[in-house]
Amino acid sequence: MQEKNKQVFSLDKRSLFAGFFGNILEWYDFTVYGFFAVIIGNLFFPSSDSTVSLIAAFAVFAVGYLMRPFGGIIFGHIGDKYGRKKALFLSILMMAIPTSLIGLLPTHQQVGWYAALMLMVLRLLQGLSVGGEFTGSISFLVEKAPEGKRGYYGSWTTFGVMGGMLLGSAIATVLANLLTPAQLYSFGWRIPFLLGSLIGVMGLYLRKDMTEGEQFERIRTEGISRSPLKEFWKEHKIPAIKLIMISWGFAVSVYLVLIFLPTYMHKFHGVSLDSAFSTHTIAMIVMMLLIPSLGKLSDKIGRKPVMMLGMAGFVFLTFPLFALLFETTFLAILAAMLVFVVMEGMLQAALPALMSEMFPTRIRYTGLSVSYNISLALFGGTAPLIATWLIKISDNVWAPAFYLVSATLVSLITLIFVKETAKEPLK
Repeated sequence: MQEKNKQVFSLDKRSLFAGFFGNILEWYDFTVYGFFAVIIGNLFFPSSDSTVSLIAAFAVFAVGYLMRPFGGIIFGHIGDKYGRKKALFLSILMMAIPTSLIGLLPTHQQVGWYAALMLMVLRLLQGLSVGGEFTGSISFLVEKAPEGKRGYYGSWTTFGVMGGMLLGSAIATVLANLLTPAQLYSFGWRIPFLLGSLIGVMGLYLRKDMTEGEQFERIRTEGISRSPLKEFWKEHKIPAIKLIMISWGFAVSVYLVLIFLPTYMHKFHGVSLDSAFSTHTIAMIVMMLLIPSLGKLSDKIGRKPVMMLGMAGFVFLTFPLFALLFETTFLAILAAMLVFVVMEGMLQAALPALMSEMFPTRIRYTGLSVSYNISLALFGGTAPLIATWLIKISDNVWAPAFYLVSATLVSLITLIFVKETAKEPLK
């Protein structure tokens, strides 16, 4: 009996790792791109105005997100029709290859505008694969979850997200401290992207023996949807619209707080890169430790109370926290970042289960992938670009705070009209 329990636990643990490991690679890449955006902008989009170069770099960052809904349709169809395992194996493979190739790209000085074109193509391929990764891992883990633990299991997907961000942040911090600015511009920025290939190999190894969840196996027996996208569009428009609006605030908070702020503090407030990266890394560790516990909390008190508290925090505390950032001291920045990540952790922990419970198993992968990725394409990947553009046209460094408050307020209001499903069986 003990041997059987041990085997079940081992399989369960492997499912968790396999489910969220692709998110580590996805967000590792997006984090290092965001952190080195100033360098990438100058190397691939040189301009006499460094802010214009930065806007161009973030524009390419955003372009990749335009492919996410298309990736969601493709991988959603594969996941709902042929299984979560096949979709997730393909998505991590398609993410690992472009990430590694970015580290090998020639710069504008070497090949002119072809450098920017190649960078854009690789970002588009990444966006396509990412469209099926995060939402696919959510579908897989929530369907694997025992009764009453969907919030906890789902939270591990965002734990993987934070793990990728933390790894990217840590490597960026080490490089910023070990290498001179000249070395970072010469070769240092390439190192994190080349290391991404190792993460990809590990993810592929973990996913080769994945097994489908009981929910999907039951649907496979009873009859898989002939056209998941058509069924989703015909019968689930309202949940999709609600999810897009909820994900608006979530997306903007993720990309402004966790991706944009280090670059923002360095570019517009003169904070050194090592200080910006170091405070970010510490804050990420704290949030990672909080997410599984907050996921458990959402199983006990519901998804809505946890998420609404986080959204309300952004609405009422963003301006005071930005004022604290403007102090530019290490302790002030760290204090602001810690409060930000506690609020963000509430969203990260409860959203995966909330999303999964909005759609039935037959079209869950498609429903999540299309709805969530439309929101991420419109509001997530564009957030750093919009924030930088708003600063440029308004000449006001408070502009990102206005955008963050506006987006999270929309999501907070939308949550009021979403049904609480934490205690109900999965559809």
